[in-house]
Amino acid sequence: MIAQLRALLRPDQILTETVDLIPYGFDGTAMLKEKANAVVFPETTEEVAAIVKLAHKEKTPIVTRGSGTGLSGGSIPVKNGIVLCLVKMNRILEIDTKNLTLTAEAGTITQAIDDAAAAEGLIYPPDPGSMKISTIGGNVANNSGGLRGLKYGVTRNYVMGMEVVLPNGDIAWLGNKCVKDVAGYSLKDLFIGSEGTLGIVTKVLLRLLPRPEARKTILATFNDIEDAAQTVSDIIAAKIIPCTLEFLDQTTIRCVEDFAKIGLPTEAKALLLMESDGPASAVEEEAQKMQAIAQSNRALSLRVAANSEEAVQLATARRSAFSALARIRPTTILEDVTVPRSKLAATVRFIESVAQKHGLKIANFGHMGDGNLHPTFLTNERDGEEIERVEKAMHEIFEYTIAAGGTITGEHGVGLAKKGHLPDQFADASYPLLQSIKRSLDPEQLLNPGKLFDL
Repeated sequence: MIAQLRALLRPDQILTETVDLIPYGFDGTAMLKEKANAVVFPETTEEVAAIVKLAHKEKTPIVTRGSGTGLSGGSIPVKNGIVLCLVKMNRILEIDTKNLTLTAEAGTITQAIDDAAAAEGLIYPPDPGSMKISTIGGNVANNSGGLRGLKYGVTRNYVMGMEVVLPNGDIAWLGNKCVKDVAGYSLKDLFIGSEGTLGIVTKVLLRLLPRPEARKTILATFNDIEDAAQTVSDIIAAKIIPCTLEFLDQTTIRCVEDFAKIGLPTEAKALLLMESDGPASAVEEEAQKMQAIAQSNRALSLRVAANSEEAVQLATARRSAFSALARIRPTTILEDVTVPRSKLAATVRFIESVAQKHGLKIANFGHMGDGNLHPTFLTNERDGEEIERVEKAMHEIFEYTIAAGGTITGEHGVGLAKKGHLPDQFADASYPLLQSIKRSLDPEQLLNPGKLFDL
């Protein structure tokens, strides 16, 4: 197999030495790692197709990856398999300002896509926390969300088309630039969020929007999580949809302040980062209404960014949360549960009770506007007894989330880390339906096998 790969690719497009394979044996997920037999770096769709056809002939599994920022183990290699890394397919192929679309190769960094859109007065709204390093192909594979998800939605809402290499090596183009298209099944939607189990996305056609004229950033702190949650509910009830409505608990506030020195009040029990964007007059009106709502819910403090530089500084309080928490203990496990917004405060309190029950340190932050919380376990993977308590706590949080009408993942995907919990959420005929789709498209189980579920 290795010799055949060498015949297809240049020497600098393939790694086989153990020391070179190690960095591709893990992603952003704690405690999961495996070694592949080779890592390959195709530069064209035709090379991807040739590699897949070879793997199909040799019955060798393939795991696709980009920058390796995944948080569910979706890009962990399969033993004796190949890692197909798309980072060299990183060109923006077209910006169509007449149709407000952008076409890029799958290995393009998400921030580069938004930067290219900005140069034309446009915006690519999805903004995963990892957008400065994650690739658009990975975003599509996991249907990634981000801080602007409340107003603008997730990656799926901006994918108009894609080029996919199927498990047998055939190449298919799904979707087009038409705003309306109802011909046949929506195949592109089947591949969005499929975590590399159905095909390999090589190019994407993305929808862009006019860049907002103005933005206002506000930081509000509270002495009670209920007050922060009620502020979120009241903002939505007032028919205001901010572009960002983010939450940090006290543990996260203190870690971020120690890390970034922003001047956050560390005595606060909860923090909300609120951002409005759009026409300048509407932004100012929304911002004033949100401040009034926060004050009516006993906000301890309100800080309004005076300019774009200060707005970036305030947003750092949220964007640096993971990095700040990762300094506390040797191992950081970032979870991703989502509940209906009416259940947010109760869910935060439940997570706090679980932490106390199991003697664990769990920080909490997330996208409160769309119900997506990130309970973050600060632990040590070398302490087996503590990890057992972490797993029990995690299981209880997933059980609670599902019972509350929520989901085990709002934006990170299922991967290896959460596939054991998927049957609890898909408790009816939908679970075998998922499996039957995989069997139909990839009968040899060659693309990212063992992720999402076992067959």
